[in-house]
Amino acid sequence: MSRLLLALAGLFGALGVAASAVGSHAAQTNLATAGTFLLIHAAALVALSRWRDNRLALLGGLVLAVGVVLFAGDLAMRARAGLPLFPFAAPAGGIGMILGWLLVATAAIRRAP
Repeated sequence: MSRLLLALAGLFGALGVAASAVGSHAAQTNLATAGTFLLIHAAALVALSRWRDNRLALLGGLVLAVGVVLFAGDLAMRARAGLPLFPFAAPAGGIGMILGWLLVATAAIRRAP
């Protein structure tokens, strides 16, 4: 699963740069926000991919990734097509990101010396 998180990090990083650039030049706030979330979570996924021996941290990274896809995907669809990804996609993605971060925190606490 760590390789999957690292691959997603690379994809999120590339998409984040592209979305931020297009959002900035086209004055599309939703697209720029999606880019920011993709970039922030790309860095987090790189770090989490290093926790190969901590299944809870890897699960947290996967939940984060799904949340970011829903949240950023919804914002990008609204910016480019004027339609949501599906109803409540952004809130569902936000909840997913919150849960993912809570899993990461739990993984760190459980592994504390």
